[in-house]
Amino acid sequence: MRSLKSIVEETDNKEGVVFDSFIQVMVILSLLAFSIETLPDLSPAIVGWLQIFEMFSIGVFSIEYLLRVYVAKPKSKYMLSFFGIIDLLAVLPSLIGLGVDLRSVRAFRLLRLFRILKLARYSSAARRFHIALNIAREELILFLCVTLILIFVAAVGIHHFESEAQPKTFGSVFHCLWWAVSTLTTVGYGDVFPITVGGKVFTFFILLVGLGFISVPAGLVASSLAKARQIEEDERKTPES
Repeated sequence: MRSLKSIVEETDNKEGVVFDSFIQVMVILSLLAFSIETLPDLSPAIVGWLQIFEMFSIGVFSIEYLLRVYVAKPKSKYMLSFFGIIDLLAVLPSLIGLGVDLRSVRAFRLLRLFRILKLARYSSAARRFHIALNIAREELILFLCVTLILIFVAAVGIHHFESEAQPKTFGSVFHCLWWAVSTLTTVGYGDVFPITVGGKVFTFFILLVGLGFISVPAGLVASSLAKARQIEEDERKTPES
C-alpha cells in the first residue's frame, strides 16, 4: 500500500498518477464551467448545475490542498511555493466569501501536467528560463523602475500640453496615466489623443521612446536565455571532463 505522501506528491507510481490526473481533470472541468457561466441568458437549471459543480470542485480542491499541506515537510515549503499559493488562491476567496473571483488562476495548475507526463525537456526549459530571469533580474528591475518613471513623466508632460484644451480627458496627472501607458507601449487605442500642436509633438517623442523601450526586456531575456543554455551545457560537460 502506497503511503499518502507518495500518492499526493509523486507521479512515479500508479496511485500518484491517478490522483494527479483526477485533479487535472477537475481543473479543466472547473475552468470550462467557469467559462460557461459567463454566457448570457443561461437557463436557471444550467446555472443551478454549474453552482453545484462549483461547490463540488471547491470541496475537492480544498481537500487536496489540506492533503498537500499535511504531507509536506516542512509545511511552509509547499505553502509558500508557487503551486501552494496558486492552490490556495483557487479556493480561498470562495470559502471565505471575499467577493473576488479568482477561479481563473486554476489554469496555472495545469502546469503540473508537465510533471505528470514526465516532459523532461519542458522541465529543462523552465529551469533555463528561471536561470535567465535570475541573470537579468537586476537589469529587469532597473528597467521596470525607469519605465514607471517615464510613464509618470509622460503623464505630466501631456497634462501640461492638453489640460486646458481637453479638461475632461487630461484634467489631472491621474487622468493622463492611461494615455501614458497606452502610448509608451505603442498600443495607442485612440480613445484618448492630443489635439494641440504641443501635445502632438510631445506624443511623437514619447512614441519614439516607447518603440525603443519595448525591445529592451525582450533583448535582456533573450541574451539571458542564451547564457542559461551555455551554463546548462557546461554543467553537462563537467562530469565528463
